[in-house]
Amino acid sequence: MLTIYGLKNCDTCRKARSWLKEQGIDHEFHDVRADGITVTDVQRWANAAGWEKLLNRRGTTWRGLSDTDKEAVDEAKAVSLMSENPALIKRPVFEQAGKVVVGFTADDQQDVSRLVDG
Repeated sequence: MLTIYGLKNCDTCRKARSWLKEQGIDHEFHDVRADGITVTDVQRWANAAGWEKLLNRRGTTWRGLSDTDKEAVDEAKAVSLMSENPALIKRPVFEQAGKVVVGFTADDQQDVSRLVDG
């Protein structure tokens, strides 16, 4: 089954869930803040999609980090920061059978459709 990871109050996540419903795609929603995530989850997504794509540098959570946290970010530091601050994860994250799609652009929607169709 497709799992969508995100935040329940995120507009993009709500749009993605609505789109999945319209497409008739069965899915399970996992709120990364309320339900939690592990370093293993974040590392798996980073390995599949790339940590640079997974790290959300546009949001208020990123802007609220100390300069020390934002400097010299590599994969290990990014995974640690995202694990500690789930709002730093670009949303939504779609996962099924070890395959991962991050985001919800038109291209991402096509990738999710391919992911579900196998």
